[in-house]
Amino acid sequence: MKMAYYKYHVFVCTNQRDEGRQCCASSGGGSVRDYLKDRTKALGMAGPGGVRINSAGCFGRCGEGPVMVVYPDAVWYSYAGEADAEEILQEHLVNGRIVERLKLPG
Repeated sequence: MKMAYYKYHVFVCTNQRDEGRQCCASSGGGSVRDYLKDRTKALGMAGPGGVRINSAGCFGRCGEGPVMVVYPDAVWYSYAGEADAEEILQEHLVNGRIVERLKLPG
C-alpha cells in the first residue's frame, strides 16, 4: 500500500485581481495562509506525512471567496478569517471531520 507524501495538502487562494475586483488576496487569503502555516508548524503537523499549506492562484471562485481546498479529500471551503481557518484546522486537519458550515459545493 502506497502512502501519500502528505496526509493533507491545503491550497489557499492568494490571487490578486486588477482594478479592485473581488479576490481572495483582498479578502485575507495571504494572512490566512500564513496563519495556517504557522499553526501547523506549531502543532508539529507540517511536513511529510502531515500537512502542507500552499498558496494558489485563482480557482475561479472569486464570488465565493476567500477560498481554500483540502486534498486528498477535495473539500472546498470559504472562510471569514483566522477563526474559521482555525476551525478548519482543528476539525478537518486534526480530527478528519469536514466543517459543513464552511464547505462549498465541490
